[in-house]
Amino acid sequence: MLPKGAIDKIQANVSKPCFWKSLSPGQNWKSKSMRIIPEEFVRRTPGAFEHRVVFSVRWENSWQLWLERDKNELFMIEEDWNEFVDDNHLGPNDNLFFRHDETMNLEVQIFKNNGDEIIDVPLEVEPETEPFHPTPKKPHRETTPASASVFGGSANGGTNSRGRQRSNDVKNPERYLLNPENPYFVQAVTKRNDVLYVSRPVVQTYNLKFGPVKSTITYLLPGGKKEEGETKIYNGQPCFSGWSVLCRRHNLKIGDSVVCELERSGGLVAAVRVHLVNKD
Repeated sequence: MLPKGAIDKIQANVSKPCFWKSLSPGQNWKSKSMRIIPEEFVRRTPGAFEHRVVFSVRWENSWQLWLERDKNELFMIEEDWNEFVDDNHLGPNDNLFFRHDETMNLEVQIFKNNGDEIIDVPLEVEPETEPFHPTPKKPHRETTPASASVFGGSANGGTNSRGRQRSNDVKNPERYLLNPENPYFVQAVTKRNDVLYVSRPVVQTYNLKFGPVKSTITYLLPGGKKEEGETKIYNGQPCFSGWSVLCRRHNLKIGDSVVCELERSGGLVAAVRVHLVNKD
């Protein structure tokens, strides 16, 4: 556990509701008690956390966790919490600092007992002093959000003359575009799909510019259907809300791929034309 002085220093300039999690003797990170969202925190954020929460971390990954009530306590679903624990290789010397960002969103910082903050993707877990057996996973080395697809979906990073990355999952994604000159990327639907991220390679390749935070973004779907979301910035990365609603309403499943064609107005990204690859 972090010394009280270190905790006070970290919280000194934090005005938003926050809380800590660290292990007590006999606990491990998958203990049921670790999944509780403190009642005092819930009272200080009325209406913010009813059905789900989204964690974001320094290296721009994010996790969506569904919530459930058990008597008078609010719990994160075991499967979702355990995935977060495994992905971050949490060990006995880790301390989690949760800070309310906005509705449903928490910024999570990971600190070691010596006060050092983890600011990059954890690659391995330290030896446990208490029994703890996380599900083995390959080290995560990505620096893009977990909910964002690979730009073009390629594992080998090939690009064409326009700078678009080729895709192994979607063959010739350009054929889906309404305007072949528009920016685009291939998006895989994942469990953590609360927002639609636009990765840095896409932003840089096309020199994309976005409207102000909370400005409206329109999703254009086949058949003239439309959905609306808002422009957001999480950890310095642009993204659009409303993606999870779109996936649910249009019955997109985990593993489905779509081609996201970006349309600009006045130099700013104003719409995402969604081509349902697996629905053709």
